[in-house]
Amino acid sequence: MLDNLKKILNEDQDPKAIEKITSKLDNLLMSNEEVGYIAVQKKPAVTILPDSVVVTNKRIILCKPKNLGLSMEFIDYDWDDIEASFVKEGILGADFTFSTKSDLTHTIDYLPKNQARKLYTYAKEQLDLLKNPVVNRPIVEEKNPVETTPVEIIEEADVIEEIQAEEVTSFAEIIPVAQSGFRDEKQFPDEKPQSEENALASLSQDELFEKLQSYKKLLDNGLILQGEYDRLKAEVLKYI
Repeated sequence: MLDNLKKILNEDQDPKAIEKITSKLDNLLMSNEEVGYIAVQKKPAVTILPDSVVVTNKRIILCKPKNLGLSMEFIDYDWDDIEASFVKEGILGADFTFSTKSDLTHTIDYLPKNQARKLYTYAKEQLDLLKNPVVNRPIVEEKNPVETTPVEIIEEADVIEEIQAEEVTSFAEIIPVAQSGFRDEKQFPDEKPQSEENALASLSQDELFEKLQSYKKLLDNGLILQGEYDRLKAEVLKYI
């Protein structure tokens, strides 16, 4: 608590007023309750008996002097009962206002602007903690952990059987009739074979591109030679 009060006194606080309030709060604080901030009124004229606001981690406490300062009235509201808080700054200071869930509104005026901002920030933090509580999950240590032996996984290499391809000297032997446009005279004895150029000229652009892809696959598989592929490619490109 002393460390928090040192931070408060570094700002524009009246040490005597803070000391007086804290001395009366000693018997009012609950267990595990800590003072977060104290704001004291500072009216334009001389303020003999200023009101003050004390915020703790459990509630807001309004401190109002009575009987010429001989007694003090304390009004407190738990954070669970607080609905919202507001700050309105003016020329001569700032007003700190908070509303409760029972539609009660309290305003403490003529607070120094810096103190009102600190008060508002602390109130927002407490309200956020209520809306989004931080749950500390206990860490459960495993008793007698079972030791696991790493298993080495050996992947079998894919065995690719190489097939020796024979050199093809006649391209007409490997191109299907439907794709190449060539006709076998033994298969169609009564029809005259169609020339390769006429067959290419009758194909669409998509079919020509498919034919180029077929030639490239034949070259990659070693079924035709580079020279023959270049010749076939050049003939197809004439019609694209």
